[in-house]
Amino acid sequence: MRHTPGPLLTIDVGERTYETTEIDDTLESFIGGRGVATALAHDRIPFDADPFGPENRIYLATGPLQVSEMSFTGRMSLTGLSPLTDGLLSTNAGGYLSRNFADTGYSAVEIVGESDDLLAVHVTDEGVEFEEVPDLEMATVPEVTDAMDEAHDLASENLITIGPAGENLVRFACVMTYDSRAFGRGGLGAVLGSKNVKTVSFRGDSRPDLELPEEVQGEIHREAATTDDMMKRQGTTANTEFINDNFSLPTRYFSEYEFEGVAGIGGDAVEEKKYKKEACSVCAFACKLPTKDEERGVETEGPEFETVFSFGSNCGVDDVVDVMISNELCDIYGMDTISCGNSVAAYLAAHDEFGNAELIHDLVEKIAFREEEGDLLAEGVERAHGELGVENFSVKGMEFAAHDGRVLQGQGLSYAVANRGADHMYATMLRKEYSGELDPEGTAGKAETLIEHENRNALRDSGIVCAFGGDYVPDESLEKLLDAPFEELLAAGSRVIELERHFNNQRGMDRSDDRLPYDLPDLDASIGEYYERRGWNDDGTVPGEQVADHASAD
Repeated sequence: MRHTPGPLLTIDVGERTYETTEIDDTLESFIGGRGVATALAHDRIPFDADPFGPENRIYLATGPLQVSEMSFTGRMSLTGLSPLTDGLLSTNAGGYLSRNFADTGYSAVEIVGESDDLLAVHVTDEGVEFEEVPDLEMATVPEVTDAMDEAHDLASENLITIGPAGENLVRFACVMTYDSRAFGRGGLGAVLGSKNVKTVSFRGDSRPDLELPEEVQGEIHREAATTDDMMKRQGTTANTEFINDNFSLPTRYFSEYEFEGVAGIGGDAVEEKKYKKEACSVCAFACKLPTKDEERGVETEGPEFETVFSFGSNCGVDDVVDVMISNELCDIYGMDTISCGNSVAAYLAAHDEFGNAELIHDLVEKIAFREEEGDLLAEGVERAHGELGVENFSVKGMEFAAHDGRVLQGQGLSYAVANRGADHMYATMLRKEYSGELDPEGTAGKAETLIEHENRNALRDSGIVCAFGGDYVPDESLEKLLDAPFEELLAAGSRVIELERHFNNQRGMDRSDDRLPYDLPDLDASIGEYYERRGWNDDGTVPGEQVADHASAD
């Protein structure tokens, strides 16, 4: 298989030292991105680590496609032990960071330890520098970018940064890049915060040279540039009203299935506020959503569909500008809009305050700084629901995405068994159920399809290919780009899933954690079938001998 070249760079921010390690065997087995980072994390993070402890490690990694000039490749993967789910978790972000990271010549960067002082860490192809930045304590993400630009001529596309939420260990704090692109789910921003790392920069002139098939790259790039796709105009909000009218748009903290104010927050409403085109690195698809409202003085990127749900319908808000403000607050403070919006919605449900946009914006700020009621909400729904007196709409500690598993029941099965909980991107069963290719009712007989989707998405995140490139980067193109039969590539994806599950098993997770806050037809039997097809034990654990062949040999 074609894979990312280059050594692992390990940075100990407590000792302020760094070293490189050759990881060729891991790269050859896991391609790059999520795969390589998962293998390294499985071997190098102690199974009993505290997510906020110095022994936790965080991994940033590219895939082989990040040295290409092909659309849908402007992404990176971030992996670590999540303070939200208490398990191993990967998340990825777009923007322009990946090429600057590749220029350093490292295949992956590992951050470990805990600094006594707030740090900016500067990574180049010549080494690492540590800079104390006390003046940036509790600075917003754009304020950090401005400071790094003035001091070091570093732009937002060179940086990963945490906002006040990360410093305050909000369990769903993001790591941000390009100011508005988020390594969003799972709270890895709080892991950087626990290490007292405010920002990390990447710059160099040592990008590896990989021979990738030019014909395949050109075809994909042309399709991205010339296709007439609604996402180029409305991003992921394009199907908001269709989903609301034909399936479910969770509303008022999951108490209703459709939102009467959907027109005020849907794709057309977002497009009306869009004022220019925006893309990720070298991508001609340009599906991002720079929006602004001059009357109320807000400018942001988005909201995308998940934010329209979390801060719109689920909070009872029908004004897209109010959602834009929530989106921008989460970006500058560094928080996942899905988890933050759902935590706010839980508070609104407890206090009968749905639709109160002023209160919502106040709560977002209080969460970021852990002030007053924000301190409880910063813990996330699973830890806060009891005190609030509302139902626990989360799985493994992760708050639900918009795609309602009560209606898209294969997606519900996916939420139940996914190693990172209620994350719609883990298997994206929703696509086949929305399209009608797969009957959305019932879970029986869907385990095989679910496994295929999980494996393919793990492969995608190792490559790394954007999720929105699915229709433009078919299996045969991936075979040529990654130089291996597709079944071999899927097997690499399967190994990633099993290492994640095994790591979580060692932390005490098993079948009892594969649950939903609602009943679905045949769910228990379908979970059993899923385990059987994966070759796992009936209790949801991975046999040790099955994992032995997967783990990193380095």
